[in-house]
Amino acid sequence: MKPIHALLPLLLLLTQSASAAAPTAAQKDEFYRVCMGIAQNATLCGCKADAAMTLIDERFMGVVIASMKGGSPAASDYDAYNTYVAKSNQVCKPNY
Repeated sequence: MKPIHALLPLLLLLTQSASAAAPTAAQKDEFYRVCMGIAQNATLCGCKADAAMTLIDERFMGVVIASMKGGSPAASDYDAYNTYVAKSNQVCKPNY
């Protein structure tokens, strides 16, 4: 049997994932508006907005929107941001 301290990181990860709130409809709308201001491609922006709703949580949606507006993700969010971009591109830009 593993000591409890060895299982603690896994337990914390599962707890955080379970308690993360989904992005809001308002965030999805803002994402779409900001995307359209950048790409002017309704198909792409609609796909990316839909994908964001399933790939990230409410807090991280704020990170993504801020980045789309010209901000930079915090160092602690950088890897997750790059992973999100790669996954959303796989969904919305096949053969990218």
